[in-house]
Amino acid sequence: MDSKYKAVIIIILAIGLAYLLINPGSNYEKIDIVGSTSVQPVAEKLANAFMENHPDIRINVQGGGSGMGIRSTQQGIADIGMSSKELSDEEKENITVVEIGKEGIVIAVNNGNNVSDLSINQIRDIFNGKITNWKELGGPDLEIHVITREEGSGTRSAFESIVMANSKIKPDAIVQSSTESVKQSVASDPGAIGFVSLAHMSNDVKALLVNGVEPTELTVANGEYELQRPFLLLINGKETGAVKEFLDWIKSPAGVKVIKDANIVPT
Repeated sequence: MDSKYKAVIIIILAIGLAYLLINPGSNYEKIDIVGSTSVQPVAEKLANAFMENHPDIRINVQGGGSGMGIRSTQQGIADIGMSSKELSDEEKENITVVEIGKEGIVIAVNNGNNVSDLSINQIRDIFNGKITNWKELGGPDLEIHVITREEGSGTRSAFESIVMANSKIKPDAIVQSSTESVKQSVASDPGAIGFVSLAHMSNDVKALLVNGVEPTELTVANGEYELQRPFLLLINGKETGAVKEFLDWIKSPAGVKVIKDANIVPT
């Protein structure tokens, strides 16, 4: 286990311990959820809605990326892991995968950029470094600054699988550690391009059409928008106890409503 991963796990455990010290007399079951920063916002909303009617259960949700969600589940550190990428056969060993929905990956540029539509081939050539100036795409005479997520990010893994084919993201791309960080970088840089979660989109960046299709909940649900990935919850073995109760509730009408309200397409 590398030192960075150990440090993050220690921080997560310390937060949990601090919470217990603040609430020493509480009598409840606790669920720790760790992983994808893209899944994290909807997981937090689900946890808060669930706890309103289940005072005997406390749910703590932490980010860290899909890779951490998978490892934490495999090693029994987390009760539930979060991933926004499909698991490999090796990663699935002894893991129960629960898909709660699907979400689009938006190609985002600065609001001042007049480019509005790119093909998947053009996006690939931007991210692998073949296209380096927006004027090659009918945009302004500006150098393209590629913003990407870190290795292990579920968003990056899904983007690479759908878009990059046999090429790789250019080595000098600017790496950010969360969807929000990518969006902030794009919002502040007229030459930037990045990929962000549909659920995280806001007016401070511009969403591009891909192959003429706008990224919306409808186009993700009907499959027209090609850049989409699953939102997964992971359990080591079979779900039992409070974890099973929570997962069953997620599939109920109340849970599905929370998912829809978070701009995720329920599955």
